[in-house]
Amino acid sequence: MFTVSRRSVPAAMVAGLLSIALAACGGGTTKDSASSAAPAAPASSAPAKADPNAPIREGLKIAFLPKQINNPYETIVDKAGIEAAAEFKAEAKEVGPSDASASSQVSYINTLTQQGHDAILIAANDANAVCGPLQQARAKGTKIVSYDSDASKECRDLFINQANSEEIGRSQVKLLSDMIGAKGEIAILSATANATNQNTWIEFMKDELGKPEYKDMKLVKVAYGDDDDQKSFQETQGLLQAYPDLKGIISPTTVGISAAARYISGSKYKGEVVLTGLGTPNQMRQFIKDKTVEKFALWNPKDLGYLASYAAAALASGQITGAEGEVLKAGKLGERTIGKDGEIILGPPFTFDASNIDQFDF
Repeated sequence: MFTVSRRSVPAAMVAGLLSIALAACGGGTTKDSASSAAPAAPASSAPAKADPNAPIREGLKIAFLPKQINNPYETIVDKAGIEAAAEFKAEAKEVGPSDASASSQVSYINTLTQQGHDAILIAANDANAVCGPLQQARAKGTKIVSYDSDASKECRDLFINQANSEEIGRSQVKLLSDMIGAKGEIAILSATANATNQNTWIEFMKDELGKPEYKDMKLVKVAYGDDDDQKSFQETQGLLQAYPDLKGIISPTTVGISAAARYISGSKYKGEVVLTGLGTPNQMRQFIKDKTVEKFALWNPKDLGYLASYAAAALASGQITGAEGEVLKAGKLGERTIGKDGEIILGPPFTFDASNIDQFDF
């Protein structure tokens, strides 16, 4: 497992961060999903009863399938998950597409199923496009764990959520509101238009903005950078040119926030337009230092990968079935209780700023 380096970190901060985990990002429905969603095969039936005392089977074959193979955030998550697998003597790897289109993960699911993997861990680009292939994998006994961006709940056994979706969405609005005095036009720079996690967070952002305390804040645009650095950079430029009175941008995706920060840092908008969202400390450190960004949030992505890896092993070994109320034993992270619809939450988001960013290394 990756460890979070900390230099003189207050105990409460360490405990809070290590119990949690940003960024973030992945898929919904497009014309791609219509063409790639095959009729679902019946899911394999879970064991009638979990055996929490069962040992983790040695030699399990598990695979991480991120939204795209070159996404820096998901590289951190998957590498940590692969390292965690070594703790329980499993064979783990990362495979995936170079783009985040709706159907890009389908061929990888099919191949992993044919290879007889015990578990597939997926950050879904499109919740529906991957459903049929995932059901076919489950019918052959493969356990399915979604992480970061959920697949449709009928197509997987567990969802490892980095933080409570409502808490993420509402906290992003509160963070921006505090920095702009709860007044002015704002925009959101998201990942793909189909990303299930992004869209859920955005819905909670919109609901939060409907509260009386935000009556002087106006959401003028939701833009999509498709988790592509250059497109996110261009979308930021477009937002600032189209809305000259823009006061703030929320980018709840690690790719988007860093691209937006890079554009703003070299433009006349630096110091004029507030940017926040979800990013990693190493990625955003330079923009905190040069005062392009004051504050942003995230969880520890290494812990997300670690938790997902143990969840896959526990499912494949019969320790849990994914039923609500069961308890997952997650190695160094301790225990997590499975919630409604097979969801396990890592923990609340953490805010990074100039006072603490140098205390973390991931």
